[in-house]
Amino acid sequence: MTPSADLPGAVILTGSFPVIRRNPLYLDELTGRGLRILVITAEAYRDQASAAMAAPDNPASQITEIAYVTGDFTVQGAFLAGAVAHATAWRAKYRLVGAYAVGDYLAEPTGLLCDALGVPSPGLRASRACRSKYLQRWYVPELSPPSLTIPAGERGSTDLSGVTYPAVVKPAARASSSGVETVRDEAELRERLAGYPDHEVVLVEQKVIGPEYSVESLVQHGEIIFASVTGKETTDSHARTFVELAHSVPTADDGVRERVLAANRDLLTALAFADGIAHSEWRVGQDGTPRLMEIAGRTPGDGLLVLYHLATGAPLEPEIIRIALGETASYPRPSRYARQVYLEHEPGELADVIVDWPGLAPVWIGSSGVWPDILPGAPDDAPTLRAVLVHQSRGTELGPLTSSDDRSVSFFIDAATPGELDELEKQVRAAVTIEVTAR
Repeated sequence: MTPSADLPGAVILTGSFPVIRRNPLYLDELTGRGLRILVITAEAYRDQASAAMAAPDNPASQITEIAYVTGDFTVQGAFLAGAVAHATAWRAKYRLVGAYAVGDYLAEPTGLLCDALGVPSPGLRASRACRSKYLQRWYVPELSPPSLTIPAGERGSTDLSGVTYPAVVKPAARASSSGVETVRDEAELRERLAGYPDHEVVLVEQKVIGPEYSVESLVQHGEIIFASVTGKETTDSHARTFVELAHSVPTADDGVRERVLAANRDLLTALAFADGIAHSEWRVGQDGTPRLMEIAGRTPGDGLLVLYHLATGAPLEPEIIRIALGETASYPRPSRYARQVYLEHEPGELADVIVDWPGLAPVWIGSSGVWPDILPGAPDDAPTLRAVLVHQSRGTELGPLTSSDDRSVSFFIDAATPGELDELEKQVRAAVTIEVTAR
């Protein structure tokens, strides 16, 4: 059915409401074009979304309608029926000219919506595979570490004799490093497998020991119009988990950047990635070969959008919207080096965060989830600390870092050279104190 030209134009944004709210440029770009903004998010965000939309000074007040879907994020496809149901109702009221997945869990439904609407998207293959780690292994085995897919219900009968240790066990559909862990032998593997819900598909793969990177790519009409390699650090350096502790945009040229970019190009080609932003994650082993950890067809997480703004002087969000609407997009190369660092903490109740830095105080965002504006300086600025964010509320019980949601404090810095950035990081680490009360 062709929508009537008399209907108001609208765009659907999907994903976590807090992520949509903390990136108001998406909303501003759409409002500036006179388009209605429709949001699909999880039922868990109903109260905070309703309050934000009702506040005239909140960017979320630009949202025209919001729909809530229910489901278990560990179950693949759990949100699909709800997304289709709400989009079907909107198709009768609006001329739907685009849809974009801001977050992981609704990325596949969004690709299906785009396919039916005939609007730009990563494409059906990419939308599906980017939400399934085992499908990524299926499509690009030559880029992947040796792996074993264990379907739900087959953990007791699967032959594990071919697994090489140390190995990494990971749920196939989760995000934020949830449930991902190193195991050293078959006994540990079987113990870990028993801890996942019965319905989860689990991937077991040979651990790639080496530095980790991500690649952020803007793709339009199947062509990469921008790609940059981000350096990463995780808890894997001293623990069994893989919680991300630092992102550096762009990574210093350590001799592997071109190899990672080449592997990323091959990956996007294999997945027939058409339109959108891709966030792929890689490890480079001792043989120098990049191996795919995973790829997502949506906005990169944590503070990567902020880091690209700091590094290039230009925000990514307007270009992402241009691609989603079929407009010509472009993006500049980085002119500075930027980094977000997550500080590790001692277990206990979060009492305070002290920042010994002239003219700068920590911003507590735990209760609201709203990030402050973190704006770039000039390319020739001195090394600069831009912000310190506290991601938890006072009184929160801080424990081990098992997923991204457990992190408590981060800071953003940028500089003209990698060496200056490293030195500034040391200074800021020494200036920030996380005070906890032991229990």
